[in-house]
Amino acid sequence: MRIGVDLGGTKIEALALANDGAELSRRRIATPQGDYRATLDATVALVRALESETGQTGSVGIGIPGVISPASGLVKNANSTCLIGKPLDRDLEVELGRPVRIANDANCFALSEAVDGAGAVARTVFGVILGTGVGGGLVVDRRPLLGRNAIAGEWGHTPLPWPRDDERPGPKCYCGKRGCVETFLSGPGLLQDHRGRGTGAPFDRVELLTTAAQAGDADAEASLARYEERLARALSLVINIFDPETIVLGGGLSNLDRLYERLPNLLPAYVFSDRVDTPIERPRHGDSSGVRGAAWLWPPDRKEA
Repeated sequence: MRIGVDLGGTKIEALALANDGAELSRRRIATPQGDYRATLDATVALVRALESETGQTGSVGIGIPGVISPASGLVKNANSTCLIGKPLDRDLEVELGRPVRIANDANCFALSEAVDGAGAVARTVFGVILGTGVGGGLVVDRRPLLGRNAIAGEWGHTPLPWPRDDERPGPKCYCGKRGCVETFLSGPGLLQDHRGRGTGAPFDRVELLTTAAQAGDADAEASLARYEERLARALSLVINIFDPETIVLGGGLSNLDRLYERLPNLLPAYVFSDRVDTPIERPRHGDSSGVRGAAWLWPPDRKEA
């Protein structure tokens, strides 16, 4: 049995999978806010609850909104700030009495879709998170590609490629830079871009903007068209460097049906190739991909703990 935990900023979800990927049990609780010790205890309690319910002991993989730094062995780049600077993997191993694997939540999403999701037939998969933030994960032969600094796939904090004059220097990002892909392609970035044009009605949810566009609102339609063209530019950068066999979109914005219709026609203008065959896929496991991918951090050929 494999146990995956998605340790998010607002909720912690835990899932037990059989070796064939069948779901055995699932639990979800609110994340203790700003309290590392309480977050640690809650995670351990969820693992124990799944094992009690199934009567089995499992391997444990954890997806977090950050990574373990290879330099310090501590969490870095986490928007759940109480995790930063903490030896999360070592603390969990002490509490659970077994090895624990931790990966960025975008890597977990990509891994889930690569193992038994929309990218299952591909050797190389780029999994994209388009939500409150923007991230990405690279998977090769059903294993996440971490990189020397454990930041492979951190696509959201690269500059938007081929910026137009009115896109420079770009919105300020929480990372301290300006014009990061995340500032344009996150849900808040899309809404801020629409409001910044100073025309049409402001919206506080992407769903409302999309509904307005469908109803014929020209300003809303223009904002979505800009978003799609920017997304094509940003994805072309990944294709030009990594050339994945499949790209899978995740996060709330992956629910926009029009992305799958329009992106294939926009990519050729930016990809350095005579034709672009890269499929842009919907996630097969939807919101469950992150927690499933955490479970699959222990591959099928793992040694039993």
